[in-house]
Amino acid sequence: MAGFEPVIGLEVHTELNSESKVFCDDPNIFGAEPNTQVSPISLGLPGTLPVLNKVSFEKALRTAVALHCDITRRTSFDRKHYYYPDLPKNYQISQDYDPLGRNGFVDLHLKNGQQKKIRINNIH
Repeated sequence: MAGFEPVIGLEVHTELNSESKVFCDDPNIFGAEPNTQVSPISLGLPGTLPVLNKVSFEKALRTAVALHCDITRRTSFDRKHYYYPDLPKNYQISQDYDPLGRNGFVDLHLKNGQQKKIRINNIH
């Protein structure tokens, strides 16, 4: 494989500490009984529209700032369509085209005195 440089990327998911879900005000309580934290919005029923949870957005913004990201002046959300039995809406709301933050990094200080910069492609 001469002439090729291996590049490894990770997609990391985190769970924001919030009392409600990201796109509706349904409670987000770990360990609650099944089917007790749902509404027509979280089920994606016809005629419902998601509304962004302000606290979740602010926490994501703080994360992007902490990771030295360039913060976008305009962000948008996209639907990624999936056909899974456990996803009744058949789509997931994401930020594929206009993520909240781009081009961030984390500086690592290694025991041997070296420093490494880990690039962050985007936060969404």
